[in-house]
Amino acid sequence: MRTCRVGLVGAGGVAHRHARVLTGFDDVELLGVTDVAPDPARALAEAHGGRAFADVADLLAAGPDAVYVCVPPFAHGPVEELVIEAGVPMFVEKPVAADLATAERIAGLVQRRRLLTAVGHHWRYLHVVEQARELLADRPVRMVNGAWLDRVPPVPWWARQDRSGGPVVEQAAHVLDLVRLLAGEVTEVTAYGDGSPPPVLDADVDSVTTATLRFATGAVGTLAVACVLTWKHRAGLEILADGLALSLAEDGLLIRDADGERRLPADPDGARVAVDRAFVDAVRGIGDDVRVPYAEALRTQRLAVAVAESARSGVTIDA
Repeated sequence: MRTCRVGLVGAGGVAHRHARVLTGFDDVELLGVTDVAPDPARALAEAHGGRAFADVADLLAAGPDAVYVCVPPFAHGPVEELVIEAGVPMFVEKPVAADLATAERIAGLVQRRRLLTAVGHHWRYLHVVEQARELLADRPVRMVNGAWLDRVPPVPWWARQDRSGGPVVEQAAHVLDLVRLLAGEVTEVTAYGDGSPPPVLDADVDSVTTATLRFATGAVGTLAVACVLTWKHRAGLEILADGLALSLAEDGLLIRDADGERRLPADPDGARVAVDRAFVDAVRGIGDDVRVPYAEALRTQRLAVAVAESARSGVTIDA
């Protein structure tokens, strides 16, 4: 395959980002875009040399080499089913669903079809994440404190639990994915929400959520999530190991150990390019650096949903 012909499902902000990145590659062609809103699909397609398609079936009939699923959390499921049935490699933006049942169902279909997949947890492509892993390679993690302290995004579906999955699922999934990567699997979650939605029309998600995490290794951790601000205050995690403290965020890594303190800058834009480059290379058969296939993203989805469910029910959940 000399050129990878990509179709986009969805024409929102994240689809625009992927379109810009993908069409910047010499070996990628944007075949086209489909969206439930025809005008945004047409505008996005025309901006990048593609065409607008009436629906997902119409897009698949045109023979894409890969499909990007860039839809809101509540819209996941039917799109993926069509792409999997067609046997087309699939990139899915996170979160993979608003709930767990949809993600489990899609994961089963992907596994049976043995389909090439990737999920947009681009933080895994940050160079500082790899450096953090190297620093922790011979030091067991003792404690992890994760946080996503932010605002309510300006989209009408976000503040509805059944539409977005809530802040833990829709936003903090990035942090929970790195928690799993750097500290191992979580076995138990106890979470609390404030029961008070943010001051947004029809909102029913918790404004703040806090959780305690117990890891299979014996490590412990916390997660704090909030959407009460008017700015993105902090998104990242603190990790403590013997003689080592790490503070990791999308913009850099702060290291403190016996040698003192040092800061390593990150390249979030580079990570967003890298996640697309890795998937395209895998589709073309010239690379093997997909770090989060669908099955791996499902594990993060299970953890996020466990936190949300514990906060809703008030009971401890086995993750």
